Amino acid sequence: MKNELLPSVKKWLPIYCVSLLLMVSSSAGASADPAYYKAPAKNGDGVLSLMRRYQLADFSCNIERFYELNRLSRNAALLVGKEYLLPILIYEFNGQSIRSTIGVDNWEMALAIQRYNEEMLNSGHRNQSYQDDRQLWVPHHALYCAAETVPVPPPSGSLVAEPANRTFPIFGNEYAYVPLLSSQLSGQVFYISAGHGGPDPGAIGHRDGKRLCEDEYAYDVALRLCRQLLAHGATAYMIIRDKNDGIRNEQFLVCDEDEVQWGDQPIDISQRVRLTERSDIINDLYRKHQALGARRQVAIMIHVDSRSVSEQTDLFFYHQENSELSQRMAQRMQQTMASKYARYQANRGYHGTVSTRNLHMLRECLPTSVYIELANIRNTYDQRRIIQTRNRQLLADWLFEGLLEQ
Repeated sequence: MKNELLPSVKKWLPIYCVSLLLMVSSSAGASADPAYYKAPAKNGDGVLSLMRRYQLADFSCNIERFYELNRLSRNAALLVGKEYLLPILIYEFNGQSIRSTIGVDNWEMALAIQRYNEEMLNSGHRNQSYQDDRQLWVPHHALYCAAETVPVPPPSGSLVAEPANRTFPIFGNEYAYVPLLSSQLSGQVFYISAGHGGPDPGAIGHRDGKRLCEDEYAYDVALRLCRQLLAHGATAYMIIRDKNDGIRNEQFLVCDEDEVQWGDQPIDISQRVRLTERSDIINDLYRKHQALGARRQVAIMIHVDSRSVSEQTDLFFYHQENSELSQRMAQRMQQTMASKYARYQANRGYHGTVSTRNLHMLRECLPTSVYIELANIRNTYDQRRIIQTRNRQLLADWLFEGLLEQ
C-alpha cells in the first residue's frame, strides 16, 4: 500500500513507522460543506452500471442517496451525456491526514478511504492523487452506511423449504426432494431468472396446432438448473416463480399468466418496470449475501429467442460489458455446450456464440451475470431442443457443468 497520508513527512519517516501515518490526531477539524462529485451517463447506462463504475453499487445506501441527490424516481432512465451527482463527497485535503481532513478518529475508515482514492486513480477516474490536487474523495457509504447484515430469507421464499429433508415444493411433487449429492458449490449463490412471465409470455411459436410460450419453456429449464445447483450445495434462487408449475415432462407446456416474482410480487405489464423490479430483487439479495461472506455470486437469465421461421440457431451467450469474470463464465458455458454437441452430435457442428449485449439485466445486476438464448422458438428443428423433455434436462445439465469453477 502506498504511504501517502502524510506526504509532508515522507522523506524523513523511517520505514518501521509507516503504520503510524494513519494515526494522526484529527484535531485540525474537517473541511466544511463538501461538494458531491458529478459524472456523465454513458450510452446504455442505468443507475447501477453508472454506480458500479465508481465502486458504489455494492451498498444500497449509495443507491438510495443517488436517487435523493438527483431527485429521480426508482424507475427513471438516465440521459446520455447528462451529469449526475454521485454519492462521493469531495473534501479539500488539508495536507496532514485523511482523519483530520474529514474529522474522524476511525483508523480503518481512513485506510478504506485512502484505498478508494488509489483505486479511482488506478482506474483512470481520477487524474491526480488527492495529495497532488488536494481533492479527497469520500464515498457516502464510508461515512453514513451501517453494516448491511440483514438476514437472508431461505431460497424457497414463500414456498417454504424444509432444510432437514431437503424438500423444495417449487419443483413440483415428483421433484420436490433434492438430495445433497455434493458440497462442491457450498458458499456460492445463484440467481436464476427465467424470462418474461405473468402478463408477458415472451416469444410465441407454433407446432402441431399448439402454442409454444417462451416463458414456460425458459421456466422449465430454469427449474431444472436450479435443482442441480441445490443438489451440489449451492444457495439458489428462482426469481420468477409459479406455484402450480413445477418441473414438467410434457412436450407442450400450457401457457398461463400466474407467475410472480420473488416475494410473491406481481409481474408488471410494463417491461421497464418489471425488469427494474427484477434486477432490484437480485441486487438486494446479492448485498445481503455479500455481507454474509458469500464466496461467489452469479445471475443467469434464461430466454428463448424468436427469429425467422427458417433460421436454425444454437445457444447464444451474452456477457456483461467490461466484465472479465462474466465473459469467462459465458465462454466456459459455450465451450461446455460445444463439447457436448461434438460428443453426441458429431456430424452436426455447433455454432453458438459469445458476445456482449446492451441488456438491462446485464447492465443492472450486481452479480457476475450471463444471459442465455436457448433456441429459435419459431424454427421447427430448434423447437425439438425445448419441447422434448430429455433435451430440456440435458440443457440444464450442460449449463450446470459450464457453471462449475475450473
